[in-house]
Amino acid sequence: MGNLLGSWRFKEPSTIEECDSTWGSDSEGEEPPAEDDSGISDSISPAESERASGQAGDTSPQLTDSPEAAPKMKRSFYAARDLYKYRHSYPNFRKSRQPNEYRNLRFYMNKIPLVPDGIYIEEILTKWRGDYDKLEHNHTYIQWLFPLREQGLNFYAHELTQDEIKEFQSTREAKRRFVAAYSMMLDFYGVKLLDKNGNVTRGPNWRERFQHLNESHHNYLRITRILKSLGELGYEAFKAPLVRLFLEESLCNGTLLNMQHSALEYYVYTIRLPAARRRLLRFARQHYRPPHAFLWGPPPKKRGGSSVGAGSSGIRAPAPTPEQQRRGEESTPPAILSSHDAIMCQEVAGGGINGCTELGSSGAGVPRALMLVGGRGQRSDYDEAFPF
Repeated sequence: MGNLLGSWRFKEPSTIEECDSTWGSDSEGEEPPAEDDSGISDSISPAESERASGQAGDTSPQLTDSPEAAPKMKRSFYAARDLYKYRHSYPNFRKSRQPNEYRNLRFYMNKIPLVPDGIYIEEILTKWRGDYDKLEHNHTYIQWLFPLREQGLNFYAHELTQDEIKEFQSTREAKRRFVAAYSMMLDFYGVKLLDKNGNVTRGPNWRERFQHLNESHHNYLRITRILKSLGELGYEAFKAPLVRLFLEESLCNGTLLNMQHSALEYYVYTIRLPAARRRLLRFARQHYRPPHAFLWGPPPKKRGGSSVGAGSSGIRAPAPTPEQQRRGEESTPPAILSSHDAIMCQEVAGGGINGCTELGSSGAGVPRALMLVGGRGQRSDYDEAFPF
């Protein structure tokens, strides 16, 4: 039996439908499904239990408008599979290293330098902040500042392990420097970190930095890595405010138009809780143009063996009560709400996300909107980890 268990290997998903559980349960009032958002998996991965349960409703987002109007676009299976592995804690990853080889933690404790540059974390945090040319053109530091359980382009950098993640999350000095590194990179992108809950807004330098970010596509890969690393090291709640800001800027304000696809295909799907992903995707769907080209859901609902009408969000009007049926007051089937009306109903009921905040040139109003998206409350020792 031991040999059988030791030789068991996780079977990777082979379709986007198997990779994406965002819309498997489409109720905003429910408790979100138990996906691992700690970055630390148990001996049996959430992916295994999810596949074993045979979730029939686990379908990927599809186009919801008429097929004849839909462009020939499709989601990336590579991206969906990569982020599925990340959200489910990398099934079948290697054994942990010995504690004295925790190079990521030792780097953040200022005990070893970044390799191959030979620079310590304190020097990076004190001298590199605001040096946008260095942050743009140096390609070796990002894997050290934001480690993952996967290999990056810098082969001198070590992947994280479960044991190292636990040690990192219990080390206040390392966490303080990690948040400072995150704040430094946000400043590089024209974003300001507001508080210990991860809320963000436009920075004072947002105009020039957004213009640069709109043209510097390799930074989109860096942002994906940063979001992943936040979740690995205990800052899952920091993701949604940043992703929401990028969605607003790319979809509503037109300042980051080239980031639209990366934000929807990658950034949203780094978030481990399906309910949080749904909220962001509903917001994006409301503002995406053209509407029929939105690929990320929600999928059409089935009614009597056929999907609902084109452009519908799948939310139905309330069914008649038994008393109404007896009185014959409902002689026709329940109406289907349009996408716009459905979203408005959610907002009135308090279950949806408010629309885009009207922003002036200074970005006023963003903090209030983004604070609504902020994640769960942090542990009390975050006060010491926050560097401001």
